[in-house]
Amino acid sequence: MAAPPVKVYGPPLSTAVSRVLACLLEKDVQFQLLPVNMAKGEHKTPDYLKIHPFGQVPAFEDEDITLFESRAICRYICEKHQGRGNKELYGTNPLVKASIDQWLEAEGQSYNPPSSTLVFQLAFAPMMGIKQDEGVIKQNEEKLAKVLDVYEGRLGCSRFLAGDEFTLADLSHLPNTHYLVTAGDKGEAMFGSRKNVGRWWEEISSRESWKKVVEMMQQKRT
Repeated sequence: MAAPPVKVYGPPLSTAVSRVLACLLEKDVQFQLLPVNMAKGEHKTPDYLKIHPFGQVPAFEDEDITLFESRAICRYICEKHQGRGNKELYGTNPLVKASIDQWLEAEGQSYNPPSSTLVFQLAFAPMMGIKQDEGVIKQNEEKLAKVLDVYEGRLGCSRFLAGDEFTLADLSHLPNTHYLVTAGDKGEAMFGSRKNVGRWWEEISSRESWKKVVEMMQQKRT
């Protein structure tokens, strides 16, 4: 008997939710996406807080297992379903996994802070009718540029961040980068002006898994 689909709570427009969805699609794992109306405070209800104690998205259920934090969820999915879908997504030996983990840490600690701030300022603030803060934008553009310069060097000698295979290290960058390159000229120029970063982005964003996630995002906007 087939296991029931895992449950993912949260909107696909969320960068953290879309990270998990991309991983599930890469690993060919069946899932059920369940809405969480944050405007109505559904993420703060007692039942939801049992799944995600910080009241954020995504929350994740796999039968009697509950998890939160998108990168941890992605690692769990890859470890549990090693033989499914993209078998290289989280590596097949300790050295490869260490390389993937170091670039996942770089994404979480160096790339995510400035890029998340820019995603809000460039993509979400206009949608929400919030005035953009040009000072914050400039400051975080400078921070992100330094990170992308490191990536440019790395991607000049490696097809992907952790080596020659697409892995979680690359996948984890998809959500924020998607919003940045589609938010206008500023974001697009940061990636397109760097030859290796631009080539890398074109390749990872063209994966069928990510195209499906983008379709889910667009459906929720209409």
